[in-house]
Amino acid sequence: MEDYVIRATAGDGAIRAFAAATTGLVEEARKRHGTLPTASAALGRVLTAAAMMGITLKGEDTLTLRIVGDGPLGAVVAVADASGAVRGYVQEPLIHLPSKAARKLDVGRAVGKNGMVYVTKDLGLKEPYTGSVPLVSGEIAEDLSYYFTVSEQIPTAVALGVIIETDNSVRAAGGFMVQLLPGAEEGTVEKLEENIQAMPPVSQLVDEGLSPEEILNKVLKGFEVTVHEKLPLKFYCGCSRERLEKILISLGKEELKSMLREQGQAELTCHFCADRYHFTKEDLERLLEEIK
Repeated sequence: MEDYVIRATAGDGAIRAFAAATTGLVEEARKRHGTLPTASAALGRVLTAAAMMGITLKGEDTLTLRIVGDGPLGAVVAVADASGAVRGYVQEPLIHLPSKAARKLDVGRAVGKNGMVYVTKDLGLKEPYTGSVPLVSGEIAEDLSYYFTVSEQIPTAVALGVIIETDNSVRAAGGFMVQLLPGAEEGTVEKLEENIQAMPPVSQLVDEGLSPEEILNKVLKGFEVTVHEKLPLKFYCGCSRERLEKILISLGKEELKSMLREQGQAELTCHFCADRYHFTKEDLERLLEEIK
């Protein structure tokens, strides 16, 4: 199945909903960063959430989702934009913590309970806006439900899932997000809660081949669902040699001279996509000239 995200409404506009299939996107991230299963699952959940949050953006806007806990993974970061481009990384990719439950990955322990969720929206204004809440479980979906309910005052149910194959590849990844808007009736709330409690894990539904539309139809059973937008998703990083040259120049003359003296060259790796850029002695000398 292709990777894409949809945005929908239901219940006469009282419900806003999103669903995404992200298997290819998460597998691309796993291959680039060489993540082990638990790190892959955590990164996959964050990439999927960012993709669903990104469909609400416009033009050049971007959204950065950071989960920073006290577990061994360190920070898990994803960036999404309005075009469906998503990129991300996990600080410590070589973390694998199997859970005592069969075939489960202990993402909560790997992320840690003490820490924060940060959501930064760069909407082209002078300053980006950042909202934050403490982590409640490290399971990411629960933490995001808490973020929306507390920081944005929108009661939200979030489900995120990733299934990892025995060869460490990503077999299935996806998620859904359902939000109650002001004016939702009590009956709407009860029906929605009933539906969500009856749902199997979302990763299982993606694994069974259900599309984002079919997943939302299950979550919103009994409601009339209207899909407003469908956006293809891809792992894409806008890093380039030119951009990294600017970073090297920003280090200043003394730092570049010290690099030339001690290493005679420089190699930079992009955090987000793990692409490597090599700068020779001649490259560094040229950048020094540009600073002058």
